[in-house]
Amino acid sequence: MSRARYQFELAQSEQEIRDYFAVRRAIFCEEQQIFSGHDIDDIDQYAFPIVALDTEMNNQVAGIVRIYESEPNVWYGGRLGVSMDYRRAGRLGKGLIYKAVTTAHGWGCTKFLATVQLQNVRFFKRQHWHSLEEISICDRPHHLMEADLDFYPPAENERPQLDLSMWQAS
Repeated sequence: MSRARYQFELAQSEQEIRDYFAVRRAIFCEEQQIFSGHDIDDIDQYAFPIVALDTEMNNQVAGIVRIYESEPNVWYGGRLGVSMDYRRAGRLGKGLIYKAVTTAHGWGCTKFLATVQLQNVRFFKRQHWHSLEEISICDRPHHLMEADLDFYPPAENERPQLDLSMWQAS
């Protein structure tokens, strides 16, 4: 049995977390210019980073997303992105969304939300999400969207303890 080319998992090693932030910076600061310098915020202190790893390229981080609990059992996904070199693969965004929602669902999530850039709304709808409202974030149009949890079975991932010292390494 061959190993899958891409694996989706919680980033836990110092190197994975460094690479996670590097991919975020490349997408949201350099490419999209939504943020200047870095995109780290207070949410990163309690968010769980998820990475898509390319197993054929020494587990290079190919895509990223973070999940966090905003109130009991209400979770958000955010900072979803795929490195420019991997966008042609076409399935990383879908895999990251699936890993994010099923992980949170396994940790007791009863509502999973995300603020989605306008150009990605149709893609999220195909992944069993629906729009709750149109909003503006960083002067850009977004939709607040909710995942259909019936489509995302709870994963059996143990919820790790956050090591905040690792965030400082970025």
